[in-house]
Amino acid sequence: MTLAHDHPGPGTTALVTAVAALLTALVYLPAAGRLRRRGDAWPRWRDGSFGAGCAGVAWATAGGLPGGPFTGHMVQHLVVGMAAPLLLVLARPLTLALRTLAPGRARRVLLVLLHSRPVGLLAFPPLAALLDVGGLWLLYRTTLFAATAHQPLLHGVVHTHMLAAGLLFSFALCRLDPVRRRWSLAVRGPVLLAVGAAHGLLARTLYALPPPGTGFTTADLHRGAQVMYYGGDLVEAALALVLGVGWYTAGGRARARQTRRPPRPGHSVSIERAQESRSRPARPVADCRAPRHRRATARRLTNPASRRLRTVPTPPLHRIILQRVETVDAH
Repeated sequence: MTLAHDHPGPGTTALVTAVAALLTALVYLPAAGRLRRRGDAWPRWRDGSFGAGCAGVAWATAGGLPGGPFTGHMVQHLVVGMAAPLLLVLARPLTLALRTLAPGRARRVLLVLLHSRPVGLLAFPPLAALLDVGGLWLLYRTTLFAATAHQPLLHGVVHTHMLAAGLLFSFALCRLDPVRRRWSLAVRGPVLLAVGAAHGLLARTLYALPPPGTGFTTADLHRGAQVMYYGGDLVEAALALVLGVGWYTAGGRARARQTRRPPRPGHSVSIERAQESRSRPARPVADCRAPRHRRATARRLTNPASRRLRTVPTPPLHRIILQRVETVDAH
């Protein structure tokens, strides 16, 4: 039995993850600035969200964590697996990439990848939830967590899976970037409730029983389980808020489209819209049944420029009278 699960310093995998997170932020922020300089709208809070997510990943993997070994690990799990993925997904990095990439091979490959069947399957909310919360149950309720204390490579693989599963779950639930199929709130809402219940139940079991093969102190175990329980509730409440805002804005856009769209045959029209349509003057309808040469003649006659060019100037009246008088005298 291990007495602690402490890591005295960041390993190679943690340093690589931290550097990769910071480099990703350095790619995102100039791209967003270039998009705004081009004249496109891109809110600045997305820059802050993406920067905070990358900074959180870098700090949680390579920085000093508070509390005991288990509490520090739970803070790391909360940041890397839940909070940072939500902040990164809210920044819509895939949408930014599609809007900044020039039309070419890279943009086509990204579009094909986003609309492919495997990505659509992975973005299915129940499957993404199973990969996320199922991995946590496998980690903490088996001897896998104890094995990561002695195998740095396994420790890096577990944290990489934690970050990837959190990103996939937030991506599938928030439905912000373009994907093959966007699932409705009737699918994503129950999935979020089920994940919240499973996450809370896992935290309760950890409060009572430590992970197999570990020997954390009782105070450290209780504090870490509380961080997992209450911190998970905060992130899940933020996810629920994102779902609610998305549902509200989607409903507003749908109502705006219905008001702009003309009514189809057989559908009722409101009295105000009917009175407004009656009060408008009727537009003249062109007679399209007339032959083509008649329509061309009508256009020439109604065009002042063509009349000026093609009309022979008429002599004054007194000249006409004098000409007729001279003709009579000549005879």
